[in-house]
Amino acid sequence: MVSNNFVSSDRIPRRVSFDDIGAFQALVGDLNKNIKHIEKSLDVDISIKGNSVSILGDPGRDEIAEKLLKQLYSLAREAYPIHPADIDQGVRSLLKDPSIKLKDLLRDTVFTSVGKKPITPKTWTQKAYVQAIQSRDIVFGIGPAGTGKTYLAMAMAMASFAKKQLRRIILTRPAVEAGERLGFLPGDLYEKVNPYLRPLYDALHDMIDLDKASRMIERGDIEVAPLGFMRGRTLNDSFVILDEAQNTTSEQMKMFLTRLGYSSKAVITGDITQIDLPEGIRSGLVEARDILGDIEGISFIFFSEQDVVRHPLVQEIIRAYEKMGNGVRSRR
Repeated sequence: MVSNNFVSSDRIPRRVSFDDIGAFQALVGDLNKNIKHIEKSLDVDISIKGNSVSILGDPGRDEIAEKLLKQLYSLAREAYPIHPADIDQGVRSLLKDPSIKLKDLLRDTVFTSVGKKPITPKTWTQKAYVQAIQSRDIVFGIGPAGTGKTYLAMAMAMASFAKKQLRRIILTRPAVEAGERLGFLPGDLYEKVNPYLRPLYDALHDMIDLDKASRMIERGDIEVAPLGFMRGRTLNDSFVILDEAQNTTSEQMKMFLTRLGYSSKAVITGDITQIDLPEGIRSGLVEARDILGDIEGISFIFFSEQDVVRHPLVQEIIRAYEKMGNGVRSRR
């Protein structure tokens, strides 16, 4: 909790003053929520008086808190909105390396749309992922849910489209549960496959407003389709994203990768601990990881629970499953 008085201690609190009142208020957050988050994350006490703070905590922790506050304040002065995920990443990064500059990470804007918050990497693995997509034509992002694999790939696709570096974006994923039984589901083809593509639409609508997304889909600038629709096509001048790739078979993965045409990029994302294929069928993503790693022009980026940018409990859930060994279902 934010306090006005520290308990008795032989240690002298670290005191830091901030000149820009507006930036300081943004740093503190509504009802001091950012300060409270820092206190909880680093187990320190922070007292606020005017435009200054006093920090008291164990040696080392109080220094990290001071570095974090100064760096976040610097970002706030540049009108960067401070989010809990930024604080979490700042704490992790500075505990690992106190010399790290958070601005190098958090100011690396990937995509910005009117009325939407800027999309930036939140972890160093995410930054490496963005850089790989910028420099390579085929990139695999492998790791647990919530690490931004598909979201950042879509942001990169939207940025490339805005710069006219390509003429269309193709989003696809396997409809594993439906399989050959799509014909038995009610409705037309769109209604049958739409539930499996819903997460891609959700991410798209989070980046641009609904009307713009609808117009882009109607014009064919954005195509969202099940993986089976890729067979027989050559995808030129396209940014292609294959989501949930852990649920592709070996044949499907090979089919997808060989669709890539001139002036195109492909990003393949998946979590090999959540494979839904029938027992005995090897995941195409696992196989690709094992056989394509040495090919120049292809990058593999591996995420961990440290890269999760969802609710903080998600990290704990992933870590608990890994500890118990219940989360690993990859087909070797």
